[in-house]
Amino acid sequence: MSFTLSNDSTNKGWRAWLLTDTPHSRLQARLGRAYLGWRSFARNPLAMAGLIIFLILVLMAIFAPLLTSHDPLAGDLTQRLLPPNDTYALGTDQQGRDLWSRIVYGSRVTLMIVFLTAITAAPIGLVIGTIAGYSGGWIESVLMRITDVFLAFPRLILALAFAAALGPGIENAVLAISLTVWPPYARIARAETLAVRNSDYVAAAHMMGASPLRIIVGQVMPMCLSSLIVRVSLDMAGIILTAAGLGFLGLGAQPPQPEWGAMVSSGREHLLDQWWISTFPGIAIFIVSLGFNLIGDGLRDVLDPREQ
Repeated sequence: MSFTLSNDSTNKGWRAWLLTDTPHSRLQARLGRAYLGWRSFARNPLAMAGLIIFLILVLMAIFAPLLTSHDPLAGDLTQRLLPPNDTYALGTDQQGRDLWSRIVYGSRVTLMIVFLTAITAAPIGLVIGTIAGYSGGWIESVLMRITDVFLAFPRLILALAFAAALGPGIENAVLAISLTVWPPYARIARAETLAVRNSDYVAAAHMMGASPLRIIVGQVMPMCLSSLIVRVSLDMAGIILTAAGLGFLGLGAQPPQPEWGAMVSSGREHLLDQWWISTFPGIAIFIVSLGFNLIGDGLRDVLDPREQ
């Protein structure tokens, strides 16, 4: 009983420390804001559902060897095209490979593409947008016209063009997708920069002798991060679908590596009779894309001040 009371007192003490109106340090203020954001996010059931889907995807990728009992790459022609059964939960493909194992291991490919694209495209868009918004003049005009050129083409078509030019493979697919998704991030970063470049704290930093580079990195970029995080999270579903489209056309991960788009493509000739070959990878793409969309909506409600 005393242990329970002690835990309750400790939890109340931490909450009081996080929610105080007079934080004693920058770290305390940031942790308090993060805690309030988490509470707002946790009150959204759809956002929590998306988070659960994302966590399941991560756990599948980490513990793939423990969740499967068959090699995702090794086939057995005596077991080919089997429907879902006690031995193969989701059936087998044309080469007798277990579909469940290939879907589970394919989650690693999906996470890798999403992560690499996010850490590649978001910084590119952030840098270009903040430089254009803060500099103005001909620098802004040149950078924004380059951005407009990329935005003039449909994302999937542009990704196909880059992937075809670079060649098949996961690395080239990530680069091709990154080259198509950075322009919206640049537009958002530019808009946020235009809103804050004439603010008092930027003027104070300039009067103290800070260089334009230091002002952009230290004062402007942090103000753009919340909007950028929301947009990146909302774009994750589109990135997954684009990656699946490249895999479907043979420009993404190459056989025998398991990739959901390539798995859908491999079963399209057997869709009427052996429907499970394409259906289950397609369901995986749908569920994960939905999860990222739900997370993005939840983050928008928390981080976007216009929604508050």
